[in-house]
Amino acid sequence: MTRITYLLLVSFLIISCSKSGNLTLTGTVKGLKKGTLYVQHIQDTALVNIDSLVIDGDPEFEFILDIKEPEVYYLHLSKENESGYDDRIPFFAEEGAINITTSLKNFEGFAAVIGSENQMYWQEFQNMNKQFNDKNLDLIKGSFEARQSGVQEDIVAYDDSLQSLLKRKYLYTGNFAAVHKDKEVAPYLLLTQIPDAATSYLDTLYKTFPRKTKQSLYGKQVKRLLEERKAN
Repeated sequence: MTRITYLLLVSFLIISCSKSGNLTLTGTVKGLKKGTLYVQHIQDTALVNIDSLVIDGDPEFEFILDIKEPEVYYLHLSKENESGYDDRIPFFAEEGAINITTSLKNFEGFAAVIGSENQMYWQEFQNMNKQFNDKNLDLIKGSFEARQSGVQEDIVAYDDSLQSLLKRKYLYTGNFAAVHKDKEVAPYLLLTQIPDAATSYLDTLYKTFPRKTKQSLYGKQVKRLLEERKAN
């Protein structure tokens, strides 16, 4: 084997090793000239960097990741010569190809994520959940103003409306998880949206999950939560 052939073979092996993985994450950050992108996930309650890429002129990026199972990851942008917040986009990572398109000015707010089935259902839920959150803010504002004016009937009416809205949100979340019980997003929603719901309600939902969902990362966390609740 000649020296040139040997070097080419070594280079190929290095590139092959560096590109191994079951998830290809690509995308564009419009307007970004310089900065560093990090892929992160939560490990033992801490946010941990998995991979990073320095951006210098080209706003397009690619990460080849090896993930064990569907899990919420984060694309974090650390900007150079920029004031304000460093931004972070959550996305439901799973095997295959995922694309994220966003902009420098509104990194998280303008993000469009496609390619993940769990992400699709998660986004569907978030769209509805935003309506709940917006309505909740309106009611909180009205409740505050009613307390300022001291009109007892208005105070009671707003309190009742807030409780009714909360109940509707919990029922919607539970129903959404039950309908999509074969997806990892189902237990994730229980953990992040209604972890303080009645134990019996969470337990009933958990029991509808198929084996695959129960054995997922978030399925195991829901089981742990229920065990702790029942023990206490």
